[in-house]
Amino acid sequence: MSYAPHIEAQDAEIYAALVGETHRQRDGLELIPSENYVSKAVLEANGSVFTNKYSEGYPGKRYYGGQEYTDVIERIAIERACKLFGCKHANVQAHAGANANVAVYFALLQPGETVLGMDLSHGGHLTHGHPVTHVAKVFNFVRYKMKDPDTGEIDYEALREVALREKPKLILAGFSAYTREVDYAKMKAIADEVGALTMADMAHIAGLIAGGALRNPFDDGFDIITTTTHKSLRGPRGALILTRDNPEIAKKIDKSVFPGLQGGPLMHHVAARAVAFGEAMKPEFKTYAQQVLKNAKAMEKVFLDRGVRLMGGGTSNHMLLADVHGSLGVPGKVAQTVLDEVHITLNMNSIADDPRSPFDPSGIRFGTPAITTRGFDEADCALVANIMLDVLEDHENETVKTRAKEQIHALCLARPLSDSFV
Repeated sequence: MSYAPHIEAQDAEIYAALVGETHRQRDGLELIPSENYVSKAVLEANGSVFTNKYSEGYPGKRYYGGQEYTDVIERIAIERACKLFGCKHANVQAHAGANANVAVYFALLQPGETVLGMDLSHGGHLTHGHPVTHVAKVFNFVRYKMKDPDTGEIDYEALREVALREKPKLILAGFSAYTREVDYAKMKAIADEVGALTMADMAHIAGLIAGGALRNPFDDGFDIITTTTHKSLRGPRGALILTRDNPEIAKKIDKSVFPGLQGGPLMHHVAARAVAFGEAMKPEFKTYAQQVLKNAKAMEKVFLDRGVRLMGGGTSNHMLLADVHGSLGVPGKVAQTVLDEVHITLNMNSIADDPRSPFDPSGIRFGTPAITTRGFDEADCALVANIMLDVLEDHENETVKTRAKEQIHALCLARPLSDSFV
């Protein structure tokens, strides 16, 4: 059976790449914490006729005609997103997480005003004000860090001192490589003390929040949540901007997304997001979210038992960040490469205060959303962790790597992507 008969008939080169990627996802283990598998229903919506339609504006207020069905899907997506996250307003048009964050900055800040966010070297994200980004040229970003990378606790005392000194307009919680839960209530109290708004970039853990496995920042009074819609939420690539209960903030954000930052929304993506939100509202998604956490803890135990240093001392979410250079003498770049060879995909990553270059860092970052979608349980994840460490501890031994490939192949056969997924 052809994976895509029309592409196969028309474009052999693209079809070959499509088949290759399908086999790669099916026959290997995906441990990149920001990746997941979407359902066939989400894929169908993402490849639907909505890709043909321009829909500049918002439901009921479009520039072009012929919007009766685009308005239907966008309204459904908004309603479902608000139900999932317990808020009053959702913008479902942002093309990506970076767009969503930039749209919030321009909606709420004047050039030169201050944002307090997590330092990239301690787990933050580029869009939280790293000097290489364009927004860092427009706004003044100041940073907070962990108190101790081996426990993962954020230094809230230092955060408060910076906030009192710098008087930020916005305090930002969120991360790309942080493995513990944030104390949103503490952060909100500091924001109230200095008169700042609060924003949580929940791109990595949105699915875990929607599934009730992790705390919702809105429950502690946060004003705004931004998130991607893939990763643990298991939707198509895209983003959401959620506002708790302030219609003025919501109005400013909508204007910032369109016409401020983007033109027409990608309506096929909006349709696919609506489908994914519907899936996340089902009871089985709560089971999935809890299993993601259990699986991460199973991997944590193996790494700690075998003497590998984990940033934050372990994990309270879906991801782990291991200092493989300090613990095993294997640089992160080498670890990523050799694990790729045995069909385990993850990414090299800097650790806190890494003495090595970001292009050849000390760590690796990995997580459990995608393998949990495949049906992996704690025993499976413990086995995967042991295979990873067997390879890394003897990564030049071809016999070890051959055995690892065989073990991964057996796991993939035992836990195939179900008929509901790719």
